[in-house]
Formats: sequence, structure tokens, C-alpha cells
Amino acid sequence: MKSRVFFVTGIDTNVGKSYATGYIARQYAMEGKRVITQKFIQTGNTGISEDIETHRKIMGISLLPVDLDGTTCPIVLSYPASPHLAAAIDNRNINIDSITAATDLLSKKYDIVLIEGAGGLMTPVTERITTLDFIQKQRLHVIVVSSPKLGSINHTLLTLELCKANNIRVDTLVYNKSTIDNPLICHDTENYLKNYIRNRLPSCKWLDLPFLD
Repeated sequence: MKSRVFFVTGIDTNVGKSYATGYIARQYAMEGKRVITQKFIQTGNTGISEDIETHRKIMGISLLPVDLDGTTCPIVLSYPASPHLAAAIDNRNINIDSITAATDLLSKKYDIVLIEGAGGLMTPVTERITTLDFIQKQRLHVIVVSSPKLGSINHTLLTLELCKANNIRVDTLVYNKSTIDNPLICHDTENYLKNYIRNRLPSCKWLDLPFLD
């Protein structure tokens, strides 16, 4: 089991995975850990992954050699869609081995590797493989990013239960409070999810993600 490699997934797209990944990396670095982030597959982009750039800004560091040479994001696709569709539009094949090879290389240089996913657990990577399939095969622990918006309880529980049903350990549930539309729903969702993991996933940690300027 790769206990030093964590896969950061979300309950939906645009839930704050990049901010959460960068923030967690920054916290590990402040503890003296050698930490690096990796982007699983970048879509809607060309050149260096924009999510990797976000991680580095939050971490307060410049782009690293492993960013510039593509190690931290071997696959960048131009169209903003799920990887299977973006790859088809770019007329490219997604080479899963290039992702795992990059992770293995980073694992040898760093104490902790945080892999930010694309979308949620059931996002298609190829016509045959989902993100869930990748996580299962690599036996990775996951960090799930949730939010206080209406509907998040349902989406979060579906994600957590899918992990549980597939024997995937959820290391941390991140509650992204950087945008709060309704304080009442935010507070209630927070209490509900805390009670849920306390009763159903007692080994899962809770992390409040604050507003990041």
C-alpha cells in the first residue's frame, strides 16, 4: 500500500481540489516534510498544468524542475472536458503507465506525493477506465474534497460510500469553506458530515479548508 501517496478527489468538478491540494501540501511543508503535488490528467490547458501552477502559488514557491519537464503532469489535454473526451478531441491516447511512472519517480524524491484528480471518482479516464479503477489498481488512499453548497451532503455520502464499498481508505474529508453561499446550510452540512464520518468512517480525518486569497 502506498501510504505516502494520496489521491485528492472531489465530490464534483470545480469543488476546490486544486486549492485543497496546494493547501495540504503547504501544511506538510510547514511540518518539515518533503512534499510534492502531481496532477493526474490536466484538461482545458496547454503547456504547464494550470493546476500545478495553482499548487505552487499556494505553497509559496516557484515552478520546480519536475514541473517544467512535465513529470508532475505528464498528460495535458486542450479541451475542458473529462479525460476520455478531451483525449478523443486531441486525437491522443491516455497512457496510464506514464502517470504511474511519474508518481514512482516523485515517490523516490519526496516524503509525500499528493495527486490531484480530474473531476470525481467515476470520471471516465478512457472508454474503459474510470478514476476509481485507477485508484483501486494503485491501492491509493484518498482525500475527498467537499463543499457547503446545497446538494453536497448527497454527493459527499455517495463518494464516501463508493470508497467504502471498494475497500478504498478515505484518509481525510476536506470541507472547502472558501465560498459560503448560505451560512445555515454550511453549518448544518458541516455538522452532518462530521457526525457521519465519526459514526461510519472513524479513521477518516476532518480538515476545514479556509478562504485562500
